[in-house]
Amino acid sequence: MTITSPHLGSPAVWTDAKLLYALEEVVETELNRHLKVAKDWMPHEYVPWSDARNFPGLFEDGESWDKEQSKVTEIGRIALVVNLLTEDNLPSYHHEIASLFGRDGAWGTWVHRWTAEEGRHGIVMRDYLLASRAVDPDKLEAFRMAHMSEGFESDNRHSMLHSVAYVAFQELATRISHRNTGHQSGDPVCDRMLARIATDENLHMVFYRNLLKAAFQLAPDLTMQAVRDVVVNFRMPGHGMPGFERFAAQMAIGEVYNLRIHHDDVLQPVLRHLKVMDIDGLGPEGQQAQDELGLFMGGLDSEASKFDEKLAARKARMAARAAG
Repeated sequence: MTITSPHLGSPAVWTDAKLLYALEEVVETELNRHLKVAKDWMPHEYVPWSDARNFPGLFEDGESWDKEQSKVTEIGRIALVVNLLTEDNLPSYHHEIASLFGRDGAWGTWVHRWTAEEGRHGIVMRDYLLASRAVDPDKLEAFRMAHMSEGFESDNRHSMLHSVAYVAFQELATRISHRNTGHQSGDPVCDRMLARIATDENLHMVFYRNLLKAAFQLAPDLTMQAVRDVVVNFRMPGHGMPGFERFAAQMAIGEVYNLRIHHDDVLQPVLRHLKVMDIDGLGPEGQQAQDELGLFMGGLDSEASKFDEKLAARKARMAARAAG
């Protein structure tokens, strides 16, 4: 197997180029597995076109948007917009991973396939939002322009290994965010659409998680440091959009995505699957990174518990107010 080739050198001299070459066979294996299990689907089949009506503009019968026209809940509307705007930055994401992973061989084939699948997510979400009149189309477009005009630069663009570690967690985070948005949307059509998207995101997570597993076998100390850095400094890719902090707070309260979900449903499953905290034989830097990762996860769990208490108290106050 490529990752055991002796001419690649010791972990002390790993470069991005050597790591890319060493992991090529793993990427090809995972790509072939992905193509076998991934199912093509048609975005237009998930959109309630019969609900659509003309908006003002070129059409004389255009009807202005009003939030009462949609059955989507307020938290569902907020989360849908955040998730869509995140998908809208796909050109920047493609540029980032194409620059890191390259456009040739199995790496390049994966980059383009991933981009095509992610593009489908943005298509179906926007069509759903407009056809179902879930959002103000003018504000959505203004939002898109503002967000995309800023571009996107990954926190992990300096390192291929950090980028692989990041997307292993981020793809799962995206899957969870989509699924919870669907559950909170109040619209079964929206729920089914986001479930379909979440299935893709889960397959993307498995691809990168398996790649990360191979990286641990290849360069355990460097990979442990990359995972430590990514987990400690994790941010969702949409963090740069206007008003993201406010939206994130609303999504946390609405139980779409918050500290408890991040700890229990995103970080822990990947770390547990890879048995990251059980890896032994690490060098001094790898061991330090593992220890720091363990301490961080313990602290995050404590912070999540505090958030849980505040959320429970808020729910109790709202229930009492409704009963009174």
